[in-house]
Amino acid sequence: MKKSLMVLAVITLIFVVATGAVQAQKASAGSALKNVNYASADTATFKPTPTGASMAILWGDPDKGAHGTFTKFDPGYDAGMHIHTNDVWIVGIKGAYLYKDEAGEKRVGPGEFLRVPGGHKHWSGGDKTEGALFYEEGSGKFDLIPAK
Repeated sequence: MKKSLMVLAVITLIFVVATGAVQAQKASAGSALKNVNYASADTATFKPTPTGASMAILWGDPDKGAHGTFTKFDPGYDAGMHIHTNDVWIVGIKGAYLYKDEAGEKRVGPGEFLRVPGGHKHWSGGDKTEGALFYEEGSGKFDLIPAK
């Protein structure tokens, strides 16, 4: 009898904890859906870097974790060969984001998408005439680690 009551208590506890976790996830998802975030690249505030790129943060924090930004590369910008620790997704808006890796070159223009997996060695830069404006989303903190 004692053993049966103990098993029943453990099963009940597991059920209560699991139900609470599901409810917390639903509440969190519901809160996120209620927050509308609108931004225009034309009116966004871009913070320049010393190298010829600039970012306007739309959500998250690229210095700490997952994020979304409008990013600009000046005409002819050269980021050199590098890797990112986390996945990066890019959607071209204006000009062209230039990309090279061992498989070849890609020109990511308006309406085009590129996913760069974390740890993947590549070169990137901006079109020589127009530079590049693109939406960039990262699965974690943004970094650029030079590669040889």
